[in-house]
Amino acid sequence: MEEEKKDIALNQGPEEAKDPAQAEYDQGKELRQAGDEAMAASCFHNALIGFEQNNNENGIANASDQLGDICAARDEHEKAIEHYQRAFGICDKENDRFSLIALQKKMVASKRALKQYDEAVNIYLNIIDIYAGYNNPAGTVSTMEELAKLYLEMGERQKSADTYRTIASIHKNFKHNLQAREFSDKAVQVEQGAQ
Repeated sequence: MEEEKKDIALNQGPEEAKDPAQAEYDQGKELRQAGDEAMAASCFHNALIGFEQNNNENGIANASDQLGDICAARDEHEKAIEHYQRAFGICDKENDRFSLIALQKKMVASKRALKQYDEAVNIYLNIIDIYAGYNNPAGTVSTMEELAKLYLEMGERQKSADTYRTIASIHKNFKHNLQAREFSDKAVQVEQGAQ
């Protein structure tokens, strides 16, 4: 069973918890945890309408995020991206960088599923820039690994190999010699035709 999902925007006070839209949202989360995606989607849709009527942007972002997740699980990736983009716009306005990273990771998964590779590459590069700005080498490396895999999906072997070499150099800078060698070897394998 899926781990309990954290909300995108958590700045909700007790007065919002009494709101009918918030009650619908909370019920949707419970239904989703129980595996009833269809009823959860209905609750999140109702919550979204209520949040819109109350101009509750945090609520709109959270409901949109949940609806995006449900659409992605149903392979309705275009709809998922629309929901994620709506939440992204709100989180961007609030300068909520951690939520922006989470939403971009979700969007890129849907972009890959739709084979919108160029857009997926741009999202990965943006995430890498954000992690670099936070001096987060672990986040940078994990995102670069996904980018290298994407390049392979695209048939861009040399870009994939170059990305693996960059990962190796990051590990080398931190004196992670074993990991550095593994990624250097991976780069050579990719160039030689391995997946």
